[in-house]
Amino acid sequence: MVKTKWLALLLVRFLAFAATLSAAIVMATSHQNASVFAVSFEAKYSQTPAFKYFVIANAIVSVYGFLVLFLPSKSLLWRLVVAFDLVFTLLLSSSISAALAIAYVGKKGNSYAGWLPICGQVPKYCDQVKGALVAGFIGVIIYMVLLLHSIHTVLDPLLLKKP
Repeated sequence: MVKTKWLALLLVRFLAFAATLSAAIVMATSHQNASVFAVSFEAKYSQTPAFKYFVIANAIVSVYGFLVLFLPSKSLLWRLVVAFDLVFTLLLSSSISAALAIAYVGKKGNSYAGWLPICGQVPKYCDQVKGALVAGFIGVIIYMVLLLHSIHTVLDPLLLKKP
């Protein structure tokens, strides 16, 4: 039974790793050239600080997720994993929030600020950004579940102790 739980946890952690890694890769490779009225421009993730933050945050969490996969099950470092899960869940949620805000402006524009939507001119770029955001959002959800599981695992023995 314990081995089954450990394998399930390892599988969920691997899914979190895969989601954050794919979000970083898909966003980092998103670019497209377009011409509007004989003016050529290129849309790239690196032109937007929020998208750069999203890529960096997902890359950092991917490295963390990869390292945690090799942590022995009986190690005392698992208590530290709870703190890291919290920090990295917050990092992921802040990066997805920033990236979603910029993606919304790119899709809908902002008439008050005079910003035009760009997804009509660069649909491939917008589709890649959308895919990266979906993968990032899946990563956030999985890390939230892992955080709740980690908290439960660490606090459960403490709560069951009777004075």
